[in-house]
Amino acid sequence: MVSNLTQCQLLARKAIAAGAKALFLPEASDYLATSAPESVSLCQPASTSPFVLGLQKTAKENALHINVGIHEPTEPPSERIRNTVIWINHAGDITHRYQKIHMFDIDLRPDGPYIKESNSSEPGSEIVRPYGTLKEMGNIGSLICFDVRFPEPALALHRMGAHVLLYPSAFTVPTGKLHWEILLRSRAIETQSWVLAAAQCGRHNAKRVSYGDTIAIDPNGKVVGRLSRVENLEAEQESSREPELLTVDVDLDQVTSVRKGIPLLRRTDVYPEI
Repeated sequence: MVSNLTQCQLLARKAIAAGAKALFLPEASDYLATSAPESVSLCQPASTSPFVLGLQKTAKENALHINVGIHEPTEPPSERIRNTVIWINHAGDITHRYQKIHMFDIDLRPDGPYIKESNSSEPGSEIVRPYGTLKEMGNIGSLICFDVRFPEPALALHRMGAHVLLYPSAFTVPTGKLHWEILLRSRAIETQSWVLAAAQCGRHNAKRVSYGDTIAIDPNGKVVGRLSRVENLEAEQESSREPELLTVDVDLDQVTSVRKGIPLLRRTDVYPEI
């Protein structure tokens, strides 16, 4: 976690130098474990986690908002953890928190990964209302990784007034190549919102490689910026990548114009409201 904190603080310095007001980091930025027991053993409350405390200090010292995916203990403590994303404001305070509601349980054997997140993570049970902590970004709706496969949470956040949807992620390479971009663009188009997806990239350990492809998508579904991704799974080496930063200007006027130009008037008299 010390190494991960160092990398996140490096990205924070780059963001500050670029004039950014907020930094969006991936899912599980504190660590990615090799097993459920290891994940539980590494997990600490945000109030005492050196990783979180370090980012709070960085945020406060630089008046930078930071959105970051972490692991937190269940209440009461159990053999599982909570996969959460927290918003640290420019004063260094944690003001918002979302717990991932859809667990990443897949079986792509023999040619792909077998992952059962529900063995190690407790699913959340709430879609958190969009929050407005930055005037320039309007109302922000938080989701995490596998949540992107389900349109309902995004539509619910849109109905609650979200202008920007966040999907901090750690996609696998096989599923990333197949679905990553098209899922994110779909969520942007159907909600007419900005979509920002900070993604883990590269090999973490012998068992886990993340696809990468951090991406920003406008309310029309157009990709306006992206970072590198893993092209060759077998050739990917651990710790071979340097942290990258993507800067994007979120234009709220574009949200307004897209929604005005193509109004999505749902026929809830014909089909149920989601």
